[in-house]
Amino acid sequence: MEEIMENQQNNLSFKKIFWPIFLSVILSGFVFSIILLLGVFGFLSFFDEEPLELEPNTILHLELDGVIMESSKTEFDAMNMSMTSQIGLSDIIYGLDKASKDENVSGLYIDFGNINCGMATAEEIRNAIIRFKNSGKFVLAYNSGEYISQKAYYISSAANEIYAFPDSYFQWTGLGGEVVFLKGLLDKLDIELQMFRGKDNDFKSAVEPLFRTSMSDSSRLQTERYLNSMWSDYLTKIAGTRKLKKEKLNQYANNLVVRNADDAYKRKLIDGLKYKDQIDKILMKKVHAKEVKDLVFYNFGKYCKRVFLDEQEFAQVSEPNIAVIVAEGGISVGGEGISSTKICKYFSEVRNNPDIKVVVFRVNSPGGSALASEEIWREVHLTNKVKKVIVSMGDVAASGGYYVASPAHKIFADPMTITGSIGVFGVFPYTGNMFKNKLGINFDYVATNEHSVLSINRKLSDEELKITQQEVNEIYDQFLMRVSQGRGLSIDSVNTIARGRVWTGSDAKKIGLIDEIGGMNDALGYAKKFVKDEPMTLYYPKVKKNKVEQLLQLFEEEDAMVSSQSKSVLQNAYLLEIHKKMKLMEQYSGIQMRLPYEISIE
Repeated sequence: MEEIMENQQNNLSFKKIFWPIFLSVILSGFVFSIILLLGVFGFLSFFDEEPLELEPNTILHLELDGVIMESSKTEFDAMNMSMTSQIGLSDIIYGLDKASKDENVSGLYIDFGNINCGMATAEEIRNAIIRFKNSGKFVLAYNSGEYISQKAYYISSAANEIYAFPDSYFQWTGLGGEVVFLKGLLDKLDIELQMFRGKDNDFKSAVEPLFRTSMSDSSRLQTERYLNSMWSDYLTKIAGTRKLKKEKLNQYANNLVVRNADDAYKRKLIDGLKYKDQIDKILMKKVHAKEVKDLVFYNFGKYCKRVFLDEQEFAQVSEPNIAVIVAEGGISVGGEGISSTKICKYFSEVRNNPDIKVVVFRVNSPGGSALASEEIWREVHLTNKVKKVIVSMGDVAASGGYYVASPAHKIFADPMTITGSIGVFGVFPYTGNMFKNKLGINFDYVATNEHSVLSINRKLSDEELKITQQEVNEIYDQFLMRVSQGRGLSIDSVNTIARGRVWTGSDAKKIGLIDEIGGMNDALGYAKKFVKDEPMTLYYPKVKKNKVEQLLQLFEEEDAMVSSQSKSVLQNAYLLEIHKKMKLMEQYSGIQMRLPYEISIE
């Protein structure tokens, strides 16, 4: 009995001691976290960068690697405890134009990696480099990767001098593409597709892989046409800057005689084969430096983002008279890409802003939702009634991407912009046979009316097929009407050049789908004609300085920040070793000269 009472007393004593201590620890931890967060955010609110001032004879170092989007994007990488950043096309163009007037910038050193962008984006960057070069500053391009793509070479061909790593592969094959056809797979799976295209939309080939095993004559015709047009423009531009003959360049591709950097050097596509230390010596001569350590480099990505953000912050608190609305990706009501909800909000805001005199609408989209495209069309149409809307087309402005551009006052496109594709399609799959024959699953239905159940496991009736086709035709007729009204063309003439056909920007100008050949810089130049005061441009979506990114950059010395943060998280030596190996594997590309195993001596 005494033992039981003693145990109960001990339990009560434990509860009295444990719970107050436990709750106090939790509460104090919570309070400490709040204080810490308030301290961090308080510090960041007072943290501000000093004005950017480069040292004399600074060389801007531009690393072109990875995806190039329309706008810059910065995200926090929790795995590496670092900020991952992509330079946007707007920043690159603005940064190069700004640097061309910066007296402390002597030149531009471009280091090419595995660049991923469309041909029109490559053209815009190339033109910006040429403008920079024409200011009297030097541009040196160095292709240091395992593989030199035609796109990377196209951009680098704008430089004063082009060099390549001696062992690099060199692509010089012409333009081409491959289409994957899925009909055989769908047949094996017993999946039937009921497809609808607008009347006469024989060029609307997006659905062909689902019901054909090869390209149709119409699809092949338009694809060959725009590829040949792009290749011709590509060769013309390179021949002009490299002082070579266009016919010779095309012959090299036909005979496949340029396969590596040495082949390219022998045929004067590049100026030399150099290692990194040799590039440093060339740069030393350009800025009259005696030693390598005297070279002053500044990361172009940081430079262009810094000057672009400074300009935008000033525009946001001032009275901007030009608005640029950037729309990139697939079109939908919400979500990623071009959200009609967001784009319509931007247009409504600039339309009702008395300070904004003209709008530049940057479109880079293959299309998407018909409903969302109509919503955006409406806002562009309403805005163009009260202030001019100038459209600048990026890599692609097709289908819904062209639809939203059609009511603009003037449309600019790059020679290589994929545009048009004025057409409509829909797909309704039937999976009933697949479930029945492959999985033994059957479906049955109960409904109050004949058409109450619309399911992918039930085939559309003849009447439903007819109604759906009518709806698709009506959307196509509306598309023709929108283009007819916007471009000042008859319905019949629009239908002749529509039918789902894709055109290059060069061909689009000949048939009246666009007004001018030119990029974003040309569209902005034209927009400035409608502004009486000093031009000031505000971009949408609005950009803001990321204080966390600025703070992290203070501690970033090459990869030091990543490694130090990783060590604080990965205290275990074994995990640190795994992390180290994973980081090493990320650097693997191309053919490797590497021991197939590691030797560890303990």
